[in-house]
Amino acid sequence: MSTLGLIIKREYIARVRNKSFVIMTFLSPLIMVGMIFLISYLTQLNSDTKRSILIVDEIGSYVSSFKNTDNTTYIDYTSQGFEASRKQTEEGAYYGMIHINKSGGASPEFSFYGKETPPFSLVEDIEEKIEGKMTDGRLIAKGIDPEILEEAQVDIDLGIENFSGEKTSKMSSWIKAAFGGIAGYLLMMFIIIYGNMVMRSVIEEKTNRIIEVIISSVKPFQLMMGKILGTTFAGITQFTIWVIIGSIVMVVAGLFFNVDTTTSLNPEMQDIAKDQAMVIQIFEEVKQLPLLTLVFAFLIYFIGGYFLYSSIYAAIGAAVDSETDTQQFMLPIIMPLMLAIYIGFFAVINNPHGTVATIFSIIPLTSPIVMLMRIPFEVPVWQLLLSITLLIGSFTLTVWFGAKIYRVGILMYGKKPTYKELFKWLKY
Repeated sequence: MSTLGLIIKREYIARVRNKSFVIMTFLSPLIMVGMIFLISYLTQLNSDTKRSILIVDEIGSYVSSFKNTDNTTYIDYTSQGFEASRKQTEEGAYYGMIHINKSGGASPEFSFYGKETPPFSLVEDIEEKIEGKMTDGRLIAKGIDPEILEEAQVDIDLGIENFSGEKTSKMSSWIKAAFGGIAGYLLMMFIIIYGNMVMRSVIEEKTNRIIEVIISSVKPFQLMMGKILGTTFAGITQFTIWVIIGSIVMVVAGLFFNVDTTTSLNPEMQDIAKDQAMVIQIFEEVKQLPLLTLVFAFLIYFIGGYFLYSSIYAAIGAAVDSETDTQQFMLPIIMPLMLAIYIGFFAVINNPHGTVATIFSIIPLTSPIVMLMRIPFEVPVWQLLLSITLLIGSFTLTVWFGAKIYRVGILMYGKKPTYKELFKWLKY
């Protein structure tokens, strides 16, 4: 076996045999699934809260608009008056009070009184009821029957089709954004988690002075690449186990615990999850995604992006003596990743083929994340090839620069390097 292969094997075995690595590999999926079910359970408990709300309608025409629901009961307290109703609410007998007050203006005043700020969903529900009543009143005043107007309203589903005959729907954009967002976020997390692992490994060996023995037998470049590749394979192993265990636990937990995970979604997403026709449509939209291109691109950008950043992590680890000293160098690494996520979730979703999304999907430091988010929206081939070419060239150059810093810094002790000194090391 070659020297590089031995280093990769040593680094891989050292990682997977580490107690904390083994514990977190099997414990993390259980924690994540547990968190999902805990959030769903707590959300379900929160949504089951019963509320009784008093209504003091001094006008007399609005109280009929407030219909009771499973969790909210509206009580007409108009006959008791404002002061008595307010006192009852203050004493805690009721959750809140809605006061519809006659005013000198054209429109009445609407107020909600309670010991605590009501949730957004409740406020929105009350506002919709009042707005609906006021709208109906104005329509009647103009001689228009609200029921006839409601019957005349038409809902359409705009058909979307390209010139090659492929049909999609308005839901397609959200599905594509979800696929791209998940892929980009996973890549960012992998870079941060396992890039830091590479850096800590270098610092640990440098601190223990083991590196002086190792470096006498292998070249610094081989050692750095061995660490990066070994950690990469360990990370892929861990991710694979996470997916398998997480999937099994989710299925088993769903069978044995009566917790509806869709309760953690907003009402619109819950409706989609419960609508069989909508679910079928989602699967049809997923089938039309460029899945092969997405998988191929994910592998390319996964490898290229990780190599690009992990070589920087390795160089930083070689340049410092402790993790505390790395803080001054971490900002240039984190900033492009955070910028890529920001661009992806705001620029790409709004306009995947816009100037901002296109430029940042080509720039190597941000392209692994931004381009992954753009690919579901059918990126032109020339942009994809240009982005991959620049990424390959950049990570090759970064690995070379990182190796030069690694070669000098790996044997440096007791001094905190500056950016100026790192630049000098590149010339050695």
